[in-house]
Amino acid sequence: GSMVSFYRGIPDKNNYRRFRIKTVQGIDDYKMLGEVVHRRYLRLLKEKLPLPDLILIDGGKAHLLTANAKLNNLGINIPLVSIAKETENIYTKYNSKPIKLSWDTPALNLIRRIRDEAHRFAVSYHRILRRKKIIGR
Repeated sequence: GSMVSFYRGIPDKNNYRRFRIKTVQGIDDYKMLGEVVHRRYLRLLKEKLPLPDLILIDGGKAHLLTANAKLNNLGINIPLVSIAKETENIYTKYNSKPIKLSWDTPALNLIRRIRDEAHRFAVSYHRILRRKKIIGR
């Protein structure tokens, strides 16, 4: 799993994080997302570090609800949105229907940029893990 951080629309690479999935066997997107969200925000609470103003989840409504459940278990109430692939629909925990922004709005462009940076960061981590597996380190 991976997490990127943006501050005022600019990547905050000091706060990027990688997570090696520990509790999920096989491939289960929702359980893996739940593990990452739980571990990240439990640590922030334990270390009394500041919480983000907004959490953006890569995925649809079900991914959003999974992350929201983990945050609720920790007693955290932070604005949470998700972006669905292909349709670029934005989901919030308060609306059952997606928000459909125009393709050229600055808000959607920023959300896309964050999502694309998260993908880039996750893929680079996956390549590192594969290389270590092949080389044996």
